[in-house]
Amino acid sequence: MKSVKHIALSALLTVGAFGTVLYTSCTKDECKDVVCQNGGTCNGGTCTCTTGYEGTNCETKSRDKFVGVYTGSEICTVGTDNYSITMSANSDALKLTMTNLYNDAITATCSMAATDSFSFSGTQGGATFTGTGRLVTNTLTVRYTITNPSVTPSVNSCVFTGTK
Repeated sequence: MKSVKHIALSALLTVGAFGTVLYTSCTKDECKDVVCQNGGTCNGGTCTCTTGYEGTNCETKSRDKFVGVYTGSEICTVGTDNYSITMSANSDALKLTMTNLYNDAITATCSMAATDSFSFSGTQGGATFTGTGRLVTNTLTVRYTITNPSVTPSVNSCVFTGTK
């Protein structure tokens, strides 16, 4: 009787082990043929891109869609203005160069924060500035604060909205 129990137990363990091997050998690696570029990682067959890159395989620099001239208007706590901002590619793949901020030839180096946004800060000509920008379709919105102790008022908060 004990040998029948041993045989039945052995048979059950063998079937269980065979089933486990068969199940795991049929599970497909969804990332096997996926090549994520620029530091992206594959999860479930889809690439998750690092900041500054996008696309099916993280092959596209997010900043490239920002490049161009945006003509628009700016509303500040003190004053309004109409002018253009130029966005150009920087030597760093994750950065842009913005020129003519505040319609005062201020140049800022912008760091990509997401596929559609960037941040910036700096000092130029005695003025300190910090802000963010976001691109929706062809509309660029730049929100920033500029501080210059040599003018009155010394702090001005602005929103520039322009289109390509």
